[in-house]
Amino acid sequence: MKRILFIALLITATTQVIGQTGFYEDGEVHDIKFYFTQSNWDYFLDSFYVDGDEERLLASIEIDGDRYDSVGIRYKGFSSVSVDRKKNPFNIKLDYVKEQDHKGIDKIKLSNVIQDPSFIRESLSYEIARKYMPASGANYARLYINDEYWGIFTNVQDVDKSFLRTSFGSGENTFVKANPENLDLNGENCNLSNSPGTDTANYASLYEMKSDYGYADLYELIDVLNNSPNNIEDVLNVDRTLWMHAYNYVLMNFDGYIGYAQNYYLYKDGNGQFNPILWDLNQSFASFRLTDASDYFQGFTIDQAKQMDPLLHYNSTSVYARPLMRNLFNNDRYRKMYLAHIKTITEENFANGAYKVRASALQAAIDTSVKSDPNKFYSYTDFTDNITKTVSDLVDYPGIIDLMDARSTYLKSYTGYSGGPIITKPYHTISGDDIYIITEASNATEVILSYRDNSSSLFLKITMLDDGMHNDGASGDGVYGVLIKDKKAMQYYVYAENATAGSFSPARAAYELHSIEKTPDIAINEVCSSNDSIIMDPQGDYEDWVELYNNTEQDISLNGYSLSDDNSDLQQWFFPDTVIAAKGYLLIWADNDDGDSGIHASFKLSGSGEAVFLSKDSSEIMDQVSFGAIPTDTTYGRSPNGTGVFGIMKPTPGYSNEGFLISIPKISIREKEIIVFPNPATNTLNINLQTEKNFLITITDIKGRTIYKETIFSAQHQLDVSEYNQGLYFLHVTSNTSSFSHKIIIK
Repeated sequence: MKRILFIALLITATTQVIGQTGFYEDGEVHDIKFYFTQSNWDYFLDSFYVDGDEERLLASIEIDGDRYDSVGIRYKGFSSVSVDRKKNPFNIKLDYVKEQDHKGIDKIKLSNVIQDPSFIRESLSYEIARKYMPASGANYARLYINDEYWGIFTNVQDVDKSFLRTSFGSGENTFVKANPENLDLNGENCNLSNSPGTDTANYASLYEMKSDYGYADLYELIDVLNNSPNNIEDVLNVDRTLWMHAYNYVLMNFDGYIGYAQNYYLYKDGNGQFNPILWDLNQSFASFRLTDASDYFQGFTIDQAKQMDPLLHYNSTSVYARPLMRNLFNNDRYRKMYLAHIKTITEENFANGAYKVRASALQAAIDTSVKSDPNKFYSYTDFTDNITKTVSDLVDYPGIIDLMDARSTYLKSYTGYSGGPIITKPYHTISGDDIYIITEASNATEVILSYRDNSSSLFLKITMLDDGMHNDGASGDGVYGVLIKDKKAMQYYVYAENATAGSFSPARAAYELHSIEKTPDIAINEVCSSNDSIIMDPQGDYEDWVELYNNTEQDISLNGYSLSDDNSDLQQWFFPDTVIAAKGYLLIWADNDDGDSGIHASFKLSGSGEAVFLSKDSSEIMDQVSFGAIPTDTTYGRSPNGTGVFGIMKPTPGYSNEGFLISIPKISIREKEIIVFPNPATNTLNINLQTEKNFLITITDIKGRTIYKETIFSAQHQLDVSEYNQGLYFLHVTSNTSSFSHKIIIK
């Protein structure tokens, strides 16, 4: 009989969901209804905006049929708001008066789709960004006010503490919003230069501190960036920053750092590095062309946008200082890494035409809502035309396809885009506590391995050698190896370069990584963050819970073990004198009540998603899991039990996990009409559809993230999966008339 011990731990729902799952599922259209008691509700909201305060007007609202009262509503934003128009953006705070949320979300932000006749710039841009860096989810909402249809809005995930915890494992560190109080159209704004001086008070009007402290941390970043750029990796996630610049220049998103130096966040993670976070993408795809603070500081044309130099701040001048670009681009290796990221974004989204498929799908999802929108800023013809054609209003909004086909062609010919080393998928051998990493890198002059213990650690870098002495075959054969001692598990990526260009494996590094996994002795086995009816705690309440599992044949004492939801404070809560039985389960309740009988932790988890860390001796992370919004009365657990990858599953508190729940479309292709092989797959996956010749292939991982999407115009398709991490994935095939979903395993 299994020996099961029930212990209490606190977990509860707070604010947001992980990017593209739950309430922010790509392409979803929600129905949101406001009910104000005041007939002149707009007068109050206009007054709050004019007065410059953040006062809210109470209302009842309905979200996809779920009703909430005492909700606080105000306008959001600055340039997108006007008291002279009906369709203004809204900031909705569900827990304004009482503690309540919708699927773990307590703040909803609706944008009014101004400056975008296509209606898809923001949602498509965020969808692309999430492949390479933490970024908000974004879809749509039809808004009704007192039962009058007000129009179609974009529904964009807030960058808040829940987003930070999900993305970085913590949410309490220095958090900065880079938006000046008064935007200077001929100035530096939030460019991270040190021109305001050494007094941190001088930076308060430029950078809004969203955390309780942090101006000293921010100034340290600014000081190192401007005065000691060779040490910049001590205080900045350089790779994440290069991804942001690459993204902005490929998509011509100039209403950000590369333009007026605004509309981004900075978060200092548990390793002391600041991470930039994109924000406000409604004017991407060259809708915003006023300045980039260099050669085109008076603005640039659509034709100039198509051929904008992605190294303008290296090859030319910076009229206004842009140290976050120039001081990084001055480093030869950083430039090559940056251009490798530009190539990945271009190849995966634009050169292959994938963005056209997504653009059409997004417009199709909102077509009728846009047509009937009584308050839209552009005509329905503008909406349909702006995918391909320039639409002229106050400014010229380029046709997305016209712009990006030309931009893709230009970037593909850019010096440093091509010619990088070709890296084969790395593999490893284990000898005791040592690991050899081996890879082939043709046309490389240097190959570097970056590795870390887990997602909470900094990367260490070591040169890989082709000397015949590191399990790399013969000297000079293009095979590189390196020995990492005293390691049984790690995450890593390979970077290789020559005189011309650089390459990464995996291509999306360091957001995606290769990994060598070790089965933890004690595993976080199952998490429930929304328990309405699964199981009651000893006090008779339905509380959230975390389940641990002992993978060994021995009882293990938890003395010295701790549990946390913040990787910058792994000692947040220590286990008492407790033993978890061999092959046994430990159920930890979530009620945050030290007065109850049993054991209770000192922290809460977000029902909308974050991370849990199991540590030993105050610093060594033994196991961890990041999760997004988990549907009510389901859990996020391992399959196989105790050792496998995580996915949404039927709850099994105290018992072996039964496997993942998979949502299969109602209309399915008969299995005999599709052949998927081999499964498990190692290098290639073959998909043969017997009756169709035009279908959309989508692959999602166990967190619901889309990692591959392409429309195929033949009955047979071979997909390269050699760069995918080992684990469970879901294949979705959709044609004009039917659809099919299937589990696939990558070994």
